[in-house]
Amino acid sequence: MPIHFGTDGWRAVISDTFTFSNLRMVAQAIADAVASEQWDRSGNGGPRPDPKKFVIGFDTRFLSDRFAGEVARVLAANGFTVYLAQADAPTPAISYAVRHLNAIAGVMITASHNAPRYNGVKLKSSAGCSALPEQCRRVEIYINDNEERARGPNLMDFDQARALGLIQRFNPIPAYYEHLRTLINTDIIAENPQRFVVDSMYGSGRGIIKGFLQGTGCEVAEVRHEMNPGFGGVHPEPIAKNLGALASAISMGLGNFGLATDGDADRIGAMDERGNFVDPHKIMALALQYLVEKRGLSGAVVRTVSTTRMIDRLAKRYGLKLYETPVGFNHIADYMMQEDVLIGGEESGGISFKGHIPEGDGPIMGLLLVEMIAESRKSLHDLVKDLLADVGPAFYERTDLRLSRPVAKAEMTSFLTQHAPAKIGEQKIIEISNLDGVKYILADDSWLLIRPSGTEPVLRVYAEGRSQAMVQALLEYGEQVARQVV
Repeated sequence: MPIHFGTDGWRAVISDTFTFSNLRMVAQAIADAVASEQWDRSGNGGPRPDPKKFVIGFDTRFLSDRFAGEVARVLAANGFTVYLAQADAPTPAISYAVRHLNAIAGVMITASHNAPRYNGVKLKSSAGCSALPEQCRRVEIYINDNEERARGPNLMDFDQARALGLIQRFNPIPAYYEHLRTLINTDIIAENPQRFVVDSMYGSGRGIIKGFLQGTGCEVAEVRHEMNPGFGGVHPEPIAKNLGALASAISMGLGNFGLATDGDADRIGAMDERGNFVDPHKIMALALQYLVEKRGLSGAVVRTVSTTRMIDRLAKRYGLKLYETPVGFNHIADYMMQEDVLIGGEESGGISFKGHIPEGDGPIMGLLLVEMIAESRKSLHDLVKDLLADVGPAFYERTDLRLSRPVAKAEMTSFLTQHAPAKIGEQKIIEISNLDGVKYILADDSWLLIRPSGTEPVLRVYAEGRSQAMVQALLEYGEQVARQVV
């Protein structure tokens, strides 16, 4: 079966397709692709990266540390000097390490927010973000079409590679913290220390936020921070239905609000003191508001097609250029590397801002939220209430329809475009976008998006409306027509 890279690398079921044998083949293809003349060695405006230096990290999933070691063995056998994380670490910390160590590329062993039975490979470029689509395609060519693949991957004994200095263990967290201190105002936090809960969902974000805030006076309680490769039977995705543990901790009085990161900590979610989920739409809108009004920053704003239009209304108010992209942070990263971007984000919780790497980062957005609450001297509930009174109301929901077979995206897009209704829930459709799936935009700024996932056998239906009733009308219509194309 051919191995394909989706919006952010390769993911598969452990021991089914994600095996040591297939992983070694993928690692050899990565080594061949990076060594080829077509690989980007520009450094993206910075110093030219070392073409023989690689960074490898891993999350808390079953066998992730062993899988990372196998990738290191293959890369070492191909002449690369590999910096292998000494323990599980967040994807953004590994991405930052790629840039900080001036490496040509990086590999993160993770399946991010996917179910425990999955694992995967995220490929990182020298800029500290996801590899470019053309770079991923080159890896795929070496995996699936290389005439020499029958020879098998190069492989070196781990201890021998360590003795030769080709595999070096390192801790990516100190350099990551040092960088975060240039972007998060710990003085503001220390002036008004917060008491809150962090739910790392058994992922590799465990201990990161609490460790960074040591010495600020904050009281940080942690839940689901132990090593648990099964994630307690819950998908490590920080969405409302998965955060019962965080809600319980807040209701027990362990903190005044909560932060949650996903399996590899490149996504953020939050919860206010009343147990209300604060989704990434609101987090990104609050961050944009804060960065402009309190820090006095400017720059372009980038959001994916599935992200709230509150961002559009704020960008228009501030006179900032706005870009809409397909789903996937790699599309946002393209803008962040090409021009002056203030903030970029997506509805799934991947958000980054000016000065940081072009990569979704759960811990830094959680820390920025702590700074916002400390500076405002308001509760998270009141911050959200003020935001919605200002640029809302905005209600949002997403439904995932599990598929028994893949959906042909082009055919789905054509069908939904040709059979678009005149209106939904008494609001006229004024625009149809085919940027990524099909998006119906209504007269009152409500919208409905239907698109297949790039990483799972799932058809996603997204809706944002000016009332909960409108959201339900959009979702009901979306599910009805979506089932016609599955």
